[in-house]
Amino acid sequence: MKVIIGQGSCGIASGAKKTEDEFRRLLEEHNLTDVTVDKTGCIGTCYLEPIVDVYGEDGVLQARYVKVQPECAAAIVEEHLINGKIKEEYVISPEDEVILAAQNRIVLRNCGIINPEKIEEYIAAGGYEAAKKALTEMTPEEVIEEIKVSGLRGRGGAGFPTWFKWNAARQSEGKVKYIVCNADEGDPGAFMDRSVLEGDPNSLLEGMIIGGYAMGACEGIIYVRAEYPLAIARLEIALSQARERGFLGKKIFGADWDFDIRIKAGAGAFVCGEETALIASLEGQRGMPRLKPPFPAQKGYWQKPTNINNVETYANVAWIISNGGAAFADYGTEKSRGTKVFALAGKIKKGGLVEVPMGLALKDVIYETGGGIKNDKACKAVQMGGPSGGCIPAELFDTPVTYEDINKTGAIVGSGGMIVMDENTCMVDMARYFLDFTRKESCGKCNYCRIGTKRMLEILERITEGNGREGDIELLEELALKVREGAMCGLGQTAPNPVLTTLRYFRNEYEDHIYNHKCTAKSCKALISYEITDKCVGCTLCARQCPVDAITGMAKAQHKIDPSVCIKCGKCAESCRFGAIEVK
Repeated sequence: MKVIIGQGSCGIASGAKKTEDEFRRLLEEHNLTDVTVDKTGCIGTCYLEPIVDVYGEDGVLQARYVKVQPECAAAIVEEHLINGKIKEEYVISPEDEVILAAQNRIVLRNCGIINPEKIEEYIAAGGYEAAKKALTEMTPEEVIEEIKVSGLRGRGGAGFPTWFKWNAARQSEGKVKYIVCNADEGDPGAFMDRSVLEGDPNSLLEGMIIGGYAMGACEGIIYVRAEYPLAIARLEIALSQARERGFLGKKIFGADWDFDIRIKAGAGAFVCGEETALIASLEGQRGMPRLKPPFPAQKGYWQKPTNINNVETYANVAWIISNGGAAFADYGTEKSRGTKVFALAGKIKKGGLVEVPMGLALKDVIYETGGGIKNDKACKAVQMGGPSGGCIPAELFDTPVTYEDINKTGAIVGSGGMIVMDENTCMVDMARYFLDFTRKESCGKCNYCRIGTKRMLEILERITEGNGREGDIELLEELALKVREGAMCGLGQTAPNPVLTTLRYFRNEYEDHIYNHKCTAKSCKALISYEITDKCVGCTLCARQCPVDAITGMAKAQHKIDPSVCIKCGKCAESCRFGAIEVK
């Protein structure tokens, strides 16, 4: 038998390593020498970690246990591993099983199933067969044509046709060419690329091998943020094992072509997600965008033809070559083909990764796949595309998730992050949060981005602090449009999107902040107050919880809050068992 424990970042953060240690201790204690313990990456259901799968001698999954903390291990070992009875108490629910089974997993096909540190498991799952097929049975032009038939578009945000970029690099003159993976995933709430790197790094390497062959590259580079230490460690293992097998290096797969891949750890600058800034960073310069044209396909890394795609894009490639471009194109819509991985975060019940066909309605992703809103509150909006995207209100949740339809709302599909917001989310403060992020991440090269985002942020901070002025909304709109039109690169051009979409769909919240000095969501501290109603029974709990002694009153009598002392931390409302404290 085999015990597999999910050890992506989410699993480890939930205690998976301690769970593994406990299983190993118990197996040794019970002398269960025929049971092995192994690891895997994240299967996507991050909200259920740590996850423990038990496989029989025949390799068939017997049970999937969820939320397995160390103290749960003894019961599983005794009942399942020793007595052969499944411990039903910890088994994944039928609802969660359905959510997993209903997904169309291409990018995530191996994540949470194989050990990412053992190349033989990737090979057993059909790994590197696509690369062998491409290099020994297909010409570079045939590979590019297959990608064209698939309709695969770049999954990093812009949705540019992958085949076109590959073809442009192939047709560029020069013997020295480079293929680069942008693994500098910087959007708040996005972790799609990280999970692939941690759970199935060889799928990225195989995709880059095929892409490198198609465009005639001599070297591949993975630009990954240094804040992903586990991803980097597993990539290094995968690279080493691939070289040992002869999948990288001289004359790979017997073809007259030498190719290798190396890792470059980036310092976590969000602007380096822009391809020319990424190239500058690779060359040892400060990560700042360059004017285009020339495009990287003509003059990129060291002025040589260079192709850049993100992790998810490359992770689709081997599947497409193995199964055919037409099979990939069967998923999705006419203009947005295939599947897409989304990271569900925020006020959603089932946070984690899902892979669904393009074209699925937003409401289906959020309510069916994501399980709906935490505490069954009303959903207000979803932020798509990270700081470069925009807020889509709940009334537009019938919108299909395609590049074209999402763009019409003012947001973008982006790399696939979805941050779900409930009725208690202040949309003005949400815009302030994202603009603060892009303002800090601006490289400062152009005035519109460097100064424009700062001035917009100052206005948003003033509004959320209760000091909004007449004309602030109009000034925000004017600045947003100027920054969008005048900024040099994608960071500055898209930075105003969260502001423009919240102004478009939630203008009333801005007006309430400025003219009525109220926060509709009762979130901004400067615009709310706490009051104790006549429901108070004088239990004194709220007074004992208050960190600044702002609450006074006798036992069994109604208490009062001194607004001049209150710091609006909310601990009184959280502790009250009678619902006697209201936020005004």
